[in-house]
Amino acid sequence: MRFKSQLFALVLSVLLPAFLAAMLAIGYVYQEEQARQEAGLKEAARTFSLLVDNELQARQKILRTIANAPSLASGDLATFYEFALKNAPTADTTIVLIDASGRQLLNTRLPLGSDLPARRAPGIEELIRRDGGVSPLVSDVFLAPIGKRHDFVVQVPFIVGGEIRYFVVMGVNVTAIQALLSQQSLPTSWLGAVVDRMGVVMARSRDPEKFVGRSSDERLRKMFSSTRHGVTRSVTLDGVAVKTFYHRVDSSDWTVVLSIPESEIRRSAVRGAGMFAMAAMLLLVFSLLVARRIGASVMSRMHRLELAADALGRGEPVNYPSQGLVEVDAVGHRIVEASERLLSNQHELESRVAQAVADTERAQKALLQSQKMEALGRLTGGIAHEFNNLLQTLATSLQLAKRSGDIDRIHALLQTCSKALQRARTLTGQLSSFGRTQDARLETVSLHERIHEFRQLVDNVLPASITLDIQIPEQAWPVTIDPTQFELAFLNLVINAKDAMPAGGNIRVVVTNETAVLPAAGMDAGDYVRVSVMDCGVGMSADVMAKALDPFFTTKRVGEGTGLGLPQAFGFARQSGGTLLLHSHEGQGTQVDIYLPKAAQPVAQPSAAAQEPFAVPGKSGGTLLFVEDDPLVRESVAPALEGGGFFVIMAESADAALACLEAGTKIDFVFSDVVMPGTLNGIDLAREIVGRFPKVKVVLATGYSENRVSMPGVQVLAKPYNVADVLRMLRSR
Repeated sequence: MRFKSQLFALVLSVLLPAFLAAMLAIGYVYQEEQARQEAGLKEAARTFSLLVDNELQARQKILRTIANAPSLASGDLATFYEFALKNAPTADTTIVLIDASGRQLLNTRLPLGSDLPARRAPGIEELIRRDGGVSPLVSDVFLAPIGKRHDFVVQVPFIVGGEIRYFVVMGVNVTAIQALLSQQSLPTSWLGAVVDRMGVVMARSRDPEKFVGRSSDERLRKMFSSTRHGVTRSVTLDGVAVKTFYHRVDSSDWTVVLSIPESEIRRSAVRGAGMFAMAAMLLLVFSLLVARRIGASVMSRMHRLELAADALGRGEPVNYPSQGLVEVDAVGHRIVEASERLLSNQHELESRVAQAVADTERAQKALLQSQKMEALGRLTGGIAHEFNNLLQTLATSLQLAKRSGDIDRIHALLQTCSKALQRARTLTGQLSSFGRTQDARLETVSLHERIHEFRQLVDNVLPASITLDIQIPEQAWPVTIDPTQFELAFLNLVINAKDAMPAGGNIRVVVTNETAVLPAAGMDAGDYVRVSVMDCGVGMSADVMAKALDPFFTTKRVGEGTGLGLPQAFGFARQSGGTLLLHSHEGQGTQVDIYLPKAAQPVAQPSAAAQEPFAVPGKSGGTLLFVEDDPLVRESVAPALEGGGFFVIMAESADAALACLEAGTKIDFVFSDVVMPGTLNGIDLAREIVGRFPKVKVVLATGYSENRVSMPGVQVLAKPYNVADVLRMLRSR
């Protein structure tokens, strides 16, 4: 960049902010001018409201004078009639005397003794009820029944002995207010109006004969009734867009309206802003021309300084030779010094930042590794302890069964093995809750029915000192969950609550439907069913809460807990698509909230096939391809399948099974594990079979898989499975 351009940019850097400031000043002046005009118009509306108020106050004073006539106090209505007729302010002003019950006694518009209207002015009764009629009041506009014209009335009470005996009323034609408005000599483009409490036009500066008696816009009526004064944008009854200024008349709750076209309000402000902007633009152009001339005059001597500045801007070392111009050379030497300092500071800063980043990363990695190793140690240690106990039980029982010749003794030992296997199945179910959801275990259920069916078991584990209060609405949304895992999680939470209240107490279970707009971590926005389990026990410290969801972490004594209760409940909630939130303070109890997503489908009804007792199949089951990579499972399950009437062909992998099918072997059924070595797993095999061999029925068995199974016609069975369940699934159609 040349120096002339730099100087030009320097001038721009000074003038442009000034120009922008000028634009802001123009805007400010424009706004201030509008504000000044609006303030003046507000004051004009307020002043006009005072004039209307003074007019009404004057009418009230005349009425008080008439009401103080001695003839009224004595009840001489004939004399009072003549007095009222003579003291009416104008010939078209009507004086009416009304007794406390609302009956007209005289009306100066009619001869004394004439039949008088029984109905009072509209809205008067409501105004009287507000304060009992003890204060002067002014009505809204109405069409007079006698004169057939738009009138309003001013009323003062005549009180004797603290009680109202009469109401002295003055009927006034709205032309009195119209005349007051005409005296203001408003510009022809402006619109002045007076509206009553109901928004009905009483007087109007333009076309009053056309618009008097018509109602204002509904929005304006609400605004007039809710605020005493203000400004708004609106459209007049004759379709003109205006800015409306309004002010309420104190003595009547009428509203004075002053409407001015917005273009007229903006006109003077726009004219002044335009002139100011033109002057600023001319000043900018002049300054740019001057800057260009100055830059051209010093261009030849500033080239080296320009190069030095460019090098400084790029962060490079600056080599500046003297140019023979003291001022320019002084700047050049300062640039050299600044470059040296900047490079030095930059190198030092980069070194410090790199060291700080490295230290932080090392600390974070060390902390994360420590936390992982601590959690992994608890997890593996707990698993090893539990499974070593189970393996010891199985090994000892099988050794004793081999040595024993007593059938009853062998049956007892086998029963012990079955119990150990059931315990292992429960433990693996708890551990699997930390992984993905297994499709074989999912059902859409109603928590209202599920919890009440399960309550008897829960009540059995609670002592008499603890009460269980369950609140579940029948309209609770259905959820798609693993029912066994839910019951285990529910039981774990209730047992934890029981253990937290050694002296007894109350456990509350509340189920509610909730829509999460700002969901917690691990949740998407949407509809959830919240299951809250609350106790009034000892609560948790912050340190305990930080580890409460870690597997095998427990504060209970040895033998009283495995440390899998809360982690299992948390894993169940996460694998169900929700989450678990823990709230606790020492000495204030604990609340555990499980959020489960609302199911997309209704509650599943038990099928007829599931309700029928299992029938042992015959000997014509067909050809079954059994795909299992574990030889021990193949050796134990294949004979059972053959005993169920199937001709069994075994394959050690999904790849081998697919090759068997592709070779043309007639296969009726495929029973396959999901997780297997090779290029294909059980799900891939099922997908190939569904697409290429649609007549072959597929049943999958899974102990754990990160992949979800969702294919039409493919059934899923959870390991460990009962062979009878396998045979039933294979036979079902």
